[in-house]
Amino acid sequence: MSQKDGFASGFLLGTIVGGVVGGVLGSVLASRRENSSEDETIADVAVEGKKGKRRQMRSAASEDLEMESARRSLEDKIAQLNATIDDVRDQLGNVNGSSSQGESAVSQDS
Repeated sequence: MSQKDGFASGFLLGTIVGGVVGGVLGSVLASRRENSSEDETIADVAVEGKKGKRRQMRSAASEDLEMESARRSLEDKIAQLNATIDDVRDQLGNVNGSSSQGESAVSQDS
């Protein structure tokens, strides 16, 4: 019976201490991360002022190439879809055309 009491009190004490330590550690790490992200932002702005234009020109050129590639791919897919639609229309036209011709021949015979 004494082991159960010792376990329960130890577990409860460990939970409380672990929660407090984890909370303090999380707060400290979060505040450090916010400070370092602010420092990085200031440093990035300074670097962008000097080297940013060169980077922007390179990235703009690569973005243009990617856009052109995507546009060509999209045009190819649209052409394939249009060809498939035309094929289906032809097939449906043959089915509908033969049934409408048969009906007109029946109505003429009457």
